Amino acid sequence: MNYRHAYHAGNFADVLKHSVLLALVESLRSKPAPFAFIDSHAGSGCYALDGKEAGKTGEYKDGIARLLFPDLHAGTAQAGSLPPLLRRWLDGILAIPGNEDGLKFYPGSPLQAANAMRAEDSAQLCELQPEEAARLRELFHRDPRIHVHHRDGYEALKALLPPKEKRGLVLIDPPYEAQEAEYRLIEKALKEALRRWPTGVYAVWYPIKLRSQVQPFLRGLPRSGAKRVLRAELLVHPDDSPLRLNGSGMAILNAPWKLDDALREPLRAMARLLSQDRPAEWTLDWLLQEGAEPPAAAPSPARAGTPRRR
Repeated sequence: MNYRHAYHAGNFADVLKHSVLLALVESLRSKPAPFAFIDSHAGSGCYALDGKEAGKTGEYKDGIARLLFPDLHAGTAQAGSLPPLLRRWLDGILAIPGNEDGLKFYPGSPLQAANAMRAEDSAQLCELQPEEAARLRELFHRDPRIHVHHRDGYEALKALLPPKEKRGLVLIDPPYEAQEAEYRLIEKALKEALRRWPTGVYAVWYPIKLRSQVQPFLRGLPRSGAKRVLRAELLVHPDDSPLRLNGSGMAILNAPWKLDDALREPLRAMARLLSQDRPAEWTLDWLLQEGAEPPAAAPSPARAGTPRRR
């Protein structure tokens, strides 16, 4: 595969993905029993923003940098204070080694989750690419909570589920180099995983280029076997071009109680601070709620910063 997250670390899609990840980990951490975190496509774990990859694209400048330095961007001088979730997320980014004097490194999902976990929690990290897996193993070689697997993440779920903790989170964040084929792999993996571990929480990140590419996947999620499906999306460009990343979303199956309340104000702030050539749009809605029949089709996303609620 040609995809390397180092080129995209800290971009607007990461802001959405990793703030939702923190909200999920905090929800799991609110109960005393230990939990497991399982990452199907973990990457290398940490990325240098002054490296050649991030330097080539500079995507973090329109992502995390806009939250850290809003006054540097036209139209955001009156951004106001951040919601507490986003403030905690940013504080966690700046607390990693190397960021003492400013934003130099961006931690990936494994490192962000590990830093938010407790001593009694555990993580299983899967990465297929040899170089990425080696860096990941080196990053966590002194952390007994973290286990790195150099293998296909979809296949690994069959062996790793259910975890011994019986509660936790699976993050599915593949590269989507062939979008339609990737969606089919995710659908199959989710159905098998929910049969093995029906009470687990599953968070799926997905890119948005053409809305027509995403809708069939979203339409099928309520029929995956989950009890609840929550969607959170952020669009910085119209979802009508296959030539660029226009937005991204997180679909959370078996979403924790009140997760939608925890995400509403952060999404509103992201839309305000991450707008580019047009006002950003955000969506927060339930594709399936417990006790409801799966809908025939996923609803269209809300526009102009107004969430659609069901």
